Amino acid sequence: MELDVLGLSEETQLVYTALVGLPRSTASALADTCALPVSTTGRLLSGLVKDGLATRSAGRPPHFTAAAPDIAVTALIQEREHRLDAARSLVQRLIETHREAHRISRPDIAVELLTDWKEISAAVHRLTTGSQQQVRAFDRPPYIDRPGSDLEDQVRRRRTGVTHRVIYDRAAVAWPGRLTADILPSIRTGEQARVRTELPLKLVIQDSQAAIIPFSLAPGGHSAAYLIHRSPMLAALEALFEAEWEHAVPLRDTSPLAERSGQPDAETRALLVLLTVGNTDAAIARTQGWSQRTTQRRIHRLMTELGASTRFQAAALAAQRGWL
Repeated sequence: MELDVLGLSEETQLVYTALVGLPRSTASALADTCALPVSTTGRLLSGLVKDGLATRSAGRPPHFTAAAPDIAVTALIQEREHRLDAARSLVQRLIETHREAHRISRPDIAVELLTDWKEISAAVHRLTTGSQQQVRAFDRPPYIDRPGSDLEDQVRRRRTGVTHRVIYDRAAVAWPGRLTADILPSIRTGEQARVRTELPLKLVIQDSQAAIIPFSLAPGGHSAAYLIHRSPMLAALEALFEAEWEHAVPLRDTSPLAERSGQPDAETRALLVLLTVGNTDAAIARTQGWSQRTTQRRIHRLMTELGASTRFQAAALAAQRGWL
């Protein structure tokens, strides 16, 4: 049994392995089996007991029994994993401290290249949680993490006065389950959301202090990203966001609580949102969990109710009625 990968010394492995086959052994008996001094064997057995790999019985001389290997080794593995996780966290904090120290000493460095997905995810989290005024974002695939907002964090930050403005790409809205399970609940917590048929890039802006964009939107391109500090480049990204915001279609709460007399139900309002950004019947069906035939039937019924001959006209008439 090779346990050196778990941090056990060669002698400790030798004693534990022998003890597995010789339960209720004394230190003297194990010393003979392992060809080790009794004092060394006794010290190693005490270490095994401390680590939960063996038990000691009362009496003189004490007898030792190995803990079941499946339980004992699993516990060792878990402990090793905890230590590795702690080490990774420490390294990440040191990386961030090192980066910030170098940036302060070189204030002319406006752009940093991040090349690890964990580093990118941590940077995005740092920007969103560290904002003091507002978070602005372009949301579109591809994603590093599973798409979806941390609603509890959003609510907590908004209570401190932080504004969230997000523009969603049509593909983000059409992501199965995303509209009803994430985007609309975020709107109910106070997020200001709009949608565009297509966004030019992914983007997160923290106040007017920093932003992050992917290296590329091509397959695999999201594994690298640029972290941009205050500079003319950041100002250009802020201007791009505001220009897209002006042309984007507002997304509003479609929950039953938002319905008023004469208003459509939640599913119809969600359907209107998906139609507005040009989603296909297949995309709408996937998003809403409907069959394609049901989707086509609902679209036809909606167009008939609005007196529209095209989808575009249906969206325009719905907006006139205050449904969007």
